[in-house]
Parts: sequence; C-alpha cells; structure tokens
Amino acid sequence: MSAPKKVVLAYSGGLDTSIILKWLQTEYGCEVITYTADLGQGEELEPARQKALLLGIKEENIHILDVREEFVKDFVFPMFRANALYEGLYLLGTSIARPLISKHLVEIAHKHGADAVAHGATGKGNDQVRFELSALALDPSIRVIAPWREWDLTSRTKLLEFAEQNQIPIAKNKRGEAPFSVDANLLHTSSEGTVLEDPGVEAPDYVAQRIVAVEDAPDTPEFIEVTFEKGDAVAINGEAMSPATILTALNEYGAKHGIGMLDFVENRFVGMKSRGVYETPGGTILLEAHRGIEQITLDSGSGHLKDSIMPRYAELIYNGFWFSPEREALQALIDKTQEHVTGTVKLKLYKGVARTVARWSDHSLYSEKHVTFEEDAGAYDQKDAAGFIRLNALRLKLIATRNARVAGKE
Repeated sequence: MSAPKKVVLAYSGGLDTSIILKWLQTEYGCEVITYTADLGQGEELEPARQKALLLGIKEENIHILDVREEFVKDFVFPMFRANALYEGLYLLGTSIARPLISKHLVEIAHKHGADAVAHGATGKGNDQVRFELSALALDPSIRVIAPWREWDLTSRTKLLEFAEQNQIPIAKNKRGEAPFSVDANLLHTSSEGTVLEDPGVEAPDYVAQRIVAVEDAPDTPEFIEVTFEKGDAVAINGEAMSPATILTALNEYGAKHGIGMLDFVENRFVGMKSRGVYETPGGTILLEAHRGIEQITLDSGSGHLKDSIMPRYAELIYNGFWFSPEREALQALIDKTQEHVTGTVKLKLYKGVARTVARWSDHSLYSEKHVTFEEDAGAYDQKDAAGFIRLNALRLKLIATRNARVAGKE
C-alpha cells in the first residue's frame, strides 16, 4: 500500500500522540493535520496547539474543537434514554466518546482532502475497534493508521528514546512509568493499567480523579430536582440548562457526595478481561433520575421491552457499532418510548448514593384512585381479578394435571 499524503491524527498533545505525530512524519513523509476534541476532560487544550506548532504542524492544520454540547446532546443523552449499562454496571463513558471523535476525524479529513486518519489506541484495547468501525461506517474508502499495531516502539524505554532523538519535549513525570492510565471526558474518568492490573488488589485511594471518598462526603444529605422532557434532562432545581451544562452540574453534585465510583472487571470486545476504575458522578445521578421519571410515565409493556433490549444496545455501543443500522433501529424504538417521559424527579444525594424520593408529571400513568387502600369509589372492581387469575392459571393447571397423569403411569 502506498504511503498516505495527508493524515488527520486524533491528537491529545500528550507524549504518546506527540510521538505518533512525529512517527507519521518520519515513517510516511506525509503532511499531518491534528484534531483535538474538547470533550470536557478538564484539561487546558491550548498546550496541544503549541505542542503541534513545535512539532512543525502549520497553524491551519491544527483543529481544536469544543464538542461538549454535541457530545452530551447527540451521544450521551440518546444513550441514557435507553438506561444503557454494559454488563449491568458500566455507564459506557469511554465507549460513547469514540464515535464522536471519529465523526470529526472523517469530516476534517474531507475538508483537507486527506487520504487517511490515525489514532493512538493500542492493539490490545477496544478503542481501536471503536475508532475504526466508526470511521469506516462514515467513509468506507478512508484509510486508518494505527501506529501501535505497526511500529517497533514496544516499550516505554523505546518511546522515550524516540522522543529524545526527535526533540519531543518529555515532562519530568513522564520519565518514569505512570502509576495508571487515565481517559476523561464530561461523562466519566477511567483509570486502567499498572497498579490496577491485579484485580485481587484493592485500588489505591489516589486513583480517584474526581469523586471524593464516601467517608469524606458530607454528613448531611442534599436534595435536588431534575426535570425531563421526552427522556432528556432539561433543568435542575427549576433552572433550564443546556445538555452539557446539566451534566457538568450533576458531576459537581455527584463528586461532592462520593457518587459514581465503579471498580469493574469487564470483557473487552477483543477477547480479554480488563480491570478499570470508572468515575461517573453525574451519569449515575442521571440514570437514577431517568429511571425515576420512567416509573410513572412509561407503561409496563414499553418499559419491559426497553429493559429487554438494553443489554444488546449497550453491547453495540461498547463494541463500536454506534453508526450501525441495528443501533439506529434500536434507538428509534427507544426514542418512541420516550414521547411521554416528561416530568420532575426529586433525588436524595448522600454518602455515595443517589436515590429517587419523589416524582411527578402531567404525563403520569399513576392513578391513586385505582391503587388506594381506601375506598376507590368504584374505580376498580376487585371481582375482576378472579377471572383474570383463572385464565392465567389454566395453562399451569393443565401442565400440573399432565405431569400427575404421566407420573402415575411410571
């Protein structure tokens, strides 16, 4: 395969992607365009621009985009309408960011007439799959370069030697092996590797990046109200906010109260198990609130159907199939169920737990006159239950009769 002429690199400005930038230039002799996404990771991104300039990238070839609102509105919120959890626990914070990054990689490649995109994911992880499936779904002709699968820089020592040989600045704290690897965005922070690789050893306290320890959380509970419209959060305590602003505020509440910490051993799509520590403070509150409002606005048929397809939907996102027709089909079903998921949930935040304590809605299906233990003024005739039970019991009675008959002949 001929060498690419222009490559758009997903660039963080850190040591690894700076090495990749230089490697692309030296290995292929190509022009490199950098793309850095502000996903709410909490870092100043201007240094990434300066680092790219230092490595010879033209100003017009440096792209730093604030995609926080797009991230929450078009990716996080649709996922939360499904109450998506991978393997019953993981809120998919890293997984859901990758299709958005790939979308802009491809768009920038088209803008510059680039013939390839590149990423810094390793050959052992899920992210390589997510980046590349997304890119190829959006542009089947695009070439994807994954240096970790190609180069011979197979150790930390070799990476540092390459950096020194090519005058790539190395921060002092990068000389030694990092205690763990961190990926962050507005939805979560994930920590993996090194001190976390043995699942039989408790994660050190210093791994926590954004959530206070439960022991240090306030001793007094805090109550908040989250308002939804058609399945999406639109206000906190009556104040209307944009999607990214809402998630930012929920993150602050959750972090303060020690909410959203998960120590998890998961099954990677590539086949191995990995252990990670995930901090998702705002997302944990949002999931509880969304389920709270669904309790009174969603009928049992729709709700149970949603719950039955949720594991498949979550697995599609985890495995990198956000842009697949099956994910889009499931999304259409999920979004249909959210037409009346409108109302307000009151939550109690205390010592690592977000708990729904009240919910109300003009779209509520809850009928107090039907469920009351007091006089219901004829709203419900209890005699109706007798026929209902007899019909549902008929199948069970026939099975029991058959089993007794067969047993008697044995």
